[in-house]
Amino acid sequence: MATNAVRALWREPRAPQPPRRVWRDWALVGLLLPTAILEGLLRADVVWRPVAIVLAVIVIVALLWRRTHPLTVVVIGFGVAILGSVVALVSDLPPVGLNTMVALVLLPYSLARWGSGREVGVGLVIFLTALVTGTAAEYTGITNAIFAGVFLLSPAAIGAAVRYWSATRSRELDRMRLQERAQLARELHDTVAHHVSAIAVRAQAGRVVAASHPEAALEALGVIEAEASRTLAEMRLMVGALRAEEVAALAPQQGVADLESLAGSVGDGPRVQVELAGDLTDLRSPVGAAIYRIAQESITNAARHARHATRIDVRVVGDQEWIRVTVDDDGDGGSAERNPSGYGLIGMTERATLLGGTFVAGPGTERGWTVEAVLPRTGVAR
Repeated sequence: MATNAVRALWREPRAPQPPRRVWRDWALVGLLLPTAILEGLLRADVVWRPVAIVLAVIVIVALLWRRTHPLTVVVIGFGVAILGSVVALVSDLPPVGLNTMVALVLLPYSLARWGSGREVGVGLVIFLTALVTGTAAEYTGITNAIFAGVFLLSPAAIGAAVRYWSATRSRELDRMRLQERAQLARELHDTVAHHVSAIAVRAQAGRVVAASHPEAALEALGVIEAEASRTLAEMRLMVGALRAEEVAALAPQQGVADLESLAGSVGDGPRVQVELAGDLTDLRSPVGAAIYRIAQESITNAARHARHATRIDVRVVGDQEWIRVTVDDDGDGGSAERNPSGYGLIGMTERATLLGGTFVAGPGTERGWTVEAVLPRTGVAR
């Protein structure tokens, strides 16, 4: 089992989407470069001054690539450190490196955070080699040697922990997105089943009256055509997995008509007020269901997180092309109590995006929290 675990770690791919150089990297290099040059010029006990300055500059500049090419930067940085220690051992001189080279401690974190399993394994060998040669070149006691090892390897442990947390959260976000997509697929499945049932009933009725009342049969064909066109239009809104091991409900999902049922008090919490305005008729079933779920989820979040809130206002306005859903509360929790990347918000964002709309959430202009979703009434952005 231990062999399998080591093999799995060795085959671990790189962490996805490492950030490239950002302003913090340039600020770090901008701070370290002049510091290293000044130390090399002004420190009296520097051995091989020009060489020490050049090596320090190379290592500091290489830090800019520590996320995208972690092992390469480790080889450069710690290779310089190992070379300096070996030279010090052979020549019996003090270490060549500058104190600014302590910036190398960033590299174990970067390698563990962004590198592949193979790169981390090779990097660990390099770290231990640098630790042994550095300790041998400048030995000051076992306590200091142990402290140096902890100081060098602790960033790697922190990087691995951050990587694990990030991967766990990424999997959870993917699960929430898939759950939202599955919910949309279920709603679409139920809506299609409802329309197909109506088509089947009309077709059977048309066959019965076709001989005696041809006009009734023609009317039934017209209804079948309309229902079939509506069903095909709604099926095109989304491509998703079929629902398994569930019995289809032959009824439409909750939609705009059910929003007024959300009005009232949420337990002992704030009072919910619902306002509907504009053209909200003839909406596609997935759009109506999305409006209801976004309003419902937003009310639940506000009731749970909005401190001292007395009201939650839900406003749905429709025009010829778009439906706008706005949910406000008057709580004083603000951004300190809400998580903009929370799983509920991720699900609502996924639902709005799949239907061609937009979703934003954040602190209100004066107080409280505001959620706003804009959906195309057809379910497909024009």
